[in-house]
Amino acid sequence: MGGTFNPIHYGHLVTAEVVRDRFKLDKVIFIPSYRTPYKGRINLAPSRHRYKMTKLAIENNGYFSVSDIEIKRRGKSYTRDTMKGFKERFGKKTKLFFITGADAIAQIPKWKKAEELPTLCEFIAASRPGFRLKKLPPRYQRHTHLIEVPALAISSTNIRRRLKKGETIKYLLPEKVEKYIYKYRLYSSQRESEHVGK
Repeated sequence: MGGTFNPIHYGHLVTAEVVRDRFKLDKVIFIPSYRTPYKGRINLAPSRHRYKMTKLAIENNGYFSVSDIEIKRRGKSYTRDTMKGFKERFGKKTKLFFITGADAIAQIPKWKKAEELPTLCEFIAASRPGFRLKKLPPRYQRHTHLIEVPALAISSTNIRRRLKKGETIKYLLPEKVEKYIYKYRLYSSQRESEHVGK
């Protein structure tokens, strides 16, 4: 499951669990990106903090793990490179699924070396009830599964906005993640640089 996880919240966790159960997956690997080429300029917490928050959020679920493959690679994160790395790691016969939001799925044809993706993985597009996936070219549509997840009105953007305003974020994300954010003063003007302490 790819994303910035900036920060990780219950929406991500519910999506991962619903997909895992529905597709009977052996494992869901959360992959925090180092930088994303598609989201433009956002208040991105240092990658090491996003990795640690993700680790804290999933620690009680034996089906979940976190990978620093994109963080170690540094630079921009591309799905094709990550899936290729997992194929090499787990073996060519391992069936891989890339879980992401349905809005991101519509952009697949624009992704780096997108034509290679169907040979590396299938896509699971998580959507809110009633969402309709925009038409994808057949080569991608055949490898894409749309799944509805419970509609949680939680987003990382909203959490960052609430923190900036000094509003509560309780019950939007795991308590350990909330404490971590306050401990390191993430998403405020005093936060550390991406390159400090690496």
